[in-house]
Amino acid sequence: MSVFDASIQVFLAPVVPFLKDDSVTEIMINGPTNIFIERKGFVEKVDVKFDDEGALIAAVRNISQFVGRPIDEERPFLDARLPDGSRIHAVVPPVAKNGTTVTIRKFSKTKLDMKDLIAKGAINIDAARFIDVCLYLKKNIIVSGGTGSGKTTILNILASRCQPNQRILVLEDSAELKIHNNHVVYFEARPADESGKGLVTLRDLVKSSLRLRPDRVIVGEVRSGEAMDLISSMNTGHSGSMGTVHSNNPKECLTRLETLAMMTESDVPIQAVRSQVASAINIILQLSRMQDGSRKVTHISEGIGMDLQGNYQVQDIYLFEQTGRDKDGKVLGSLNPTGTIPSFMKEIEVNQLPFPKELFFKKGPNSNPPSPTPSKPENQAA
Repeated sequence: MSVFDASIQVFLAPVVPFLKDDSVTEIMINGPTNIFIERKGFVEKVDVKFDDEGALIAAVRNISQFVGRPIDEERPFLDARLPDGSRIHAVVPPVAKNGTTVTIRKFSKTKLDMKDLIAKGAINIDAARFIDVCLYLKKNIIVSGGTGSGKTTILNILASRCQPNQRILVLEDSAELKIHNNHVVYFEARPADESGKGLVTLRDLVKSSLRLRPDRVIVGEVRSGEAMDLISSMNTGHSGSMGTVHSNNPKECLTRLETLAMMTESDVPIQAVRSQVASAINIILQLSRMQDGSRKVTHISEGIGMDLQGNYQVQDIYLFEQTGRDKDGKVLGSLNPTGTIPSFMKEIEVNQLPFPKELFFKKGPNSNPPSPTPSKPENQAA
């Protein structure tokens, strides 16, 4: 056990049992005596507590010292990783009015793949294979969704399914992705030290990555001006790039990227930024956490440019349709094709990918007869 591991066991002792419990996905500490956990998609209060505010803030400062990310009244926020890969975010008083506030987001210790998502009902076979087609054709993909909707998990799986001979550069504020592929290079941003020196932003990493011969650039979470550099790279020969964005639906995702791109200090006109966003983003995967706690892909949509008024145009290729809930409250429904053929259908056909047009139509008594289940595109990763 490392010194850091031992410190975690001591300083976070009240919540260590939940860190070890694989059924717990998130721990929320709202001051020393008010602690909640998320288990199987539902939040519950637990009967544990820290001795006092001093014990809790000591735990946070201990973590900050080990990761080299200072936290105090002048810098009241901390983003860090625990030894098991869990992500921790802390806010200290006086900003945090309830006392030191901490969330610990845990990640599955088992390697999840597309088969697991299909088994959990998060996506179906045809939609998963359509995503494989998009990966094979190196479409730029944005994974969109709210907090805790599974964006990081999906991005991990997508990147792990890219062709094994491709060089993948992963850029993150706080390293979370664990991509299982042959040629993956990881970079992590760095905050300034106590003297205000040594700052490396995600935007710096995006700029640097373009000089490192990437086949794909993956940004763990697009949240600021790095959106402009990522969008520019997508439009200048670095196709197949991916990232995640917080937004509620595919069209809002594009607007969100536009807003983030405008956070730079450049004087690029808004119409030029909008045009770049519209041409850069090919596919949006929208994720949602449902009322029963399950996480599902609710939209697979294609960005198809702008209309004459300069508004983003998005067409849904697959759409989740809820049909009800069972006696246990489980959400019932399916991710169905909408009947819309993607604009790159000719690319699919020219590359002889086994995904015929018929699969874009909903199966039913009045629909086209279903085609045989297609195989995975040649050279696609397992």
